[in-house]
Amino acid sequence: MTPDITNLDAALGVTVPARHARGRAARIGPSLDAILSAHNYPAPIERMLAEALVLTALLGSLLKDPGGQLTLQAQTQGGVVDLLVCDYKGGELRGYVRHDPVKLADAAHAPSLKTLFGEGYLAITFDQPATDERYQGIVPLEGESLATAAQNYLAQSEQIPSIVRLAAEKKENGWVAGGILFQHLPEGEEGRERLHTRLDHPDWDHVAVLAGSVRADELTDESLALDALVWRLFHEEAEVRVLAGAPLSRGCRCDPDYVRSVIARFPEEEREEMKDESGVIRVNCEFCSTSFPLSFD
Repeated sequence: MTPDITNLDAALGVTVPARHARGRAARIGPSLDAILSAHNYPAPIERMLAEALVLTALLGSLLKDPGGQLTLQAQTQGGVVDLLVCDYKGGELRGYVRHDPVKLADAAHAPSLKTLFGEGYLAITFDQPATDERYQGIVPLEGESLATAAQNYLAQSEQIPSIVRLAAEKKENGWVAGGILFQHLPEGEEGRERLHTRLDHPDWDHVAVLAGSVRADELTDESLALDALVWRLFHEEAEVRVLAGAPLSRGCRCDPDYVRSVIARFPEEEREEMKDESGVIRVNCEFCSTSFPLSFD
């Protein structure tokens, strides 16, 4: 096992060769606080977004294309949350939530997934520009947690047995979220035909039991390095390989110059209609809650 002492804002790749399993472990802290602090969400919404962001980091770190992007989006009806969007690109994370404060006030202190999302769907999109590939899978938001919904996505869209565990906790120094994702690839790291993957394969059953034993407090323990967490779960295996930690950070790609260039393409009469009482066009970025005042005089 290659040592790595990374505790926060990092994702590790993991393989358990003898069990034909690969996985990811991720934990975010300061970068998570930077994202959440821009929005001032109520605690239940912060917790849900924190888990969604660490899930985005786990899935995004699977991308082999350095310029690849993963987008996680939940569109719902009848719940507290109307829209959830997170994305990952080059280790940078961003995300936001649109929710109904009135419905949230009427909900329980720790609202269930059903209460938060109502009737909704989880869409996960992988964009890999190097190969000009784009893949999207959509599954209903069902189950007890976002982790369960993600497992359903992986089972239905990728047809690979997977286990996902997510946790988020607000501590004295701010929010910390952690998660693990493990998958079974019985034909090797790259896999072959998905039909070769069996949910009842004894190797996968073994990995699922060990990975599923992780506790929420271990996932959010800042003093427990990610490689130490993996070793705690799989210490009885003959070999566990851990790749060097990939850094994670808060990164919003809004660019005032780009926004200006887009607005400049609109006809002058349309730009006039966009102006406020002071004669300025204001464009808001939902991800970082930044307003760009633009003048075209």
